[in-house]
Amino acid sequence: MKNHIRKVKIALLTLSFGVFSACQVTDLQPINSIDQRTAFSNPSLVEASVVGVYNAAQSGFYDPLNGTGNQTRGYPFGAASIQQADNRGEDVVDQAGFFGITYGTAYGPNTPNNVNMWNTLYSLINQANVAIDGVKGAAASGIITAAASIQYEAEMRFLRALAYHELSIHFCRPFSDNPTAPEGGVPLRLTAIVDGQDATAASQVRRATVAQVYEQILADLDFAEANLPATRTGSLRITRAVRGAAIALKVRVRLHQGEWNAVLTEGAKLTGVYTLTATPEGPFVSNAANSESIFSIENNAQDNPGVNGALPSFYNRSGRALTAISPGIWRAPWWLQSDLRRTQLTQPLGGTGSRANQRYSFKYRDVTNRADFTPIIRYAEVILSMAEAEARANGVTATGLGYLNQVRNRAVTNAADQFTLTSFATTDEFITAVLRERRIEFLCEGRRWPDIHRLAQDPVHSVGGIPAKFSSAQSQNGALYIDAALPTPALTAIPYSDFRFLWPIPQQEIILNPTVIRQNPNWG
Repeated sequence: MKNHIRKVKIALLTLSFGVFSACQVTDLQPINSIDQRTAFSNPSLVEASVVGVYNAAQSGFYDPLNGTGNQTRGYPFGAASIQQADNRGEDVVDQAGFFGITYGTAYGPNTPNNVNMWNTLYSLINQANVAIDGVKGAAASGIITAAASIQYEAEMRFLRALAYHELSIHFCRPFSDNPTAPEGGVPLRLTAIVDGQDATAASQVRRATVAQVYEQILADLDFAEANLPATRTGSLRITRAVRGAAIALKVRVRLHQGEWNAVLTEGAKLTGVYTLTATPEGPFVSNAANSESIFSIENNAQDNPGVNGALPSFYNRSGRALTAISPGIWRAPWWLQSDLRRTQLTQPLGGTGSRANQRYSFKYRDVTNRADFTPIIRYAEVILSMAEAEARANGVTATGLGYLNQVRNRAVTNAADQFTLTSFATTDEFITAVLRERRIEFLCEGRRWPDIHRLAQDPVHSVGGIPAKFSSAQSQNGALYIDAALPTPALTAIPYSDFRFLWPIPQQEIILNPTVIRQNPNWG
């Protein structure tokens, strides 16, 4: 999608902090500067405007909130969604403070990481809304066909659903905790903001309930499933929404709702459409052409989150090595030493110093060009979601075991270490195994916080809130990765009842809409 693109400006007005401003998006060559009035005036510009919304997903502007202006650091989905969700969990360790506020639960209503996630997610939502109006108008004017308009709308609604779910896992209580509580969700802004009158109307939208937000997400995804193409050619099969991406996202959303049978129904639609790669590193060796990646955000040498935001900068030992794997998960007895994911997808820091054995992810490999795609949904996630749903709905079954083993056995190749039905005395033991498998399989892919969030009130499988974490200083003792006794994590656990489990709504949003937007409890 971006091999033949250049940066241009489209004056699509986007909501941020409750106000609107022009922003830059990426569009197809050879378009030059255009504005919203002409953005949908011919088929090429319509296509460019739709592609521009994908760029808003990849590289919305990050404002450090210190007067240095807007920067591109992969907000919301170009890199930041993975980094934020990892640093809210315990399976990585922040090394240099880039996500120290998130990692240390030191965020507030004015801290940049969480504020910019809110801003760029709502900017993405608004650009999707603008594009939806634009393609409908283009169809009504005969500029594009009705079929093309509907397909474009389906793409935009997929991206809107992805954004609303991301907002939900950070700013809202999980679905299991009173989803119909008034104003427990986020504002559902579903109309385009292109002028001051639109912005005034949008500023009056109150927070919905969590249930209403999920209802809207599922409505968008049902529409997307019905109207997206079954596949696309080349890397667009992975980087631009197709039917399978909408279904896979529904699997994720239904898992967060605890709708186990719906997870199984949706997941079954993807059987035979996607397959796991032969080895665990397959999706990362070939970002653009593998059988497992369902939807990823494209980065390339010309357009990526930069040295201060890109995934290889953060996770790769040869980049800036800003995010290490935690010794806690590295030493977990249930992550077997023979597991191929240890050798294929991690590396020691190396050298001769005390940190030599500290471990880093090797999923993101292009340190020079920073062109690794950002994995949003892989088929492995769908399969493990089905394994958990099968167990919760029906207990330990051969079907559920088959799902679990599809993912596990490509990495655990020693037959003596592989699971059978007799490996589990109870259903909860099986679910525990699935959840551990998710932690290993999606390490450094941003799936840990969503699982902590959705399981927060699970009577057996909750970690009880924000888990305890090792400090950077602790993790830099490379002996902890080999044989030294693990110390007590320096960052203590924070219970689910603590107000810090939720991110606060940005203060500027509250200031601009004080009678409309209710702050999360105890954030002032």
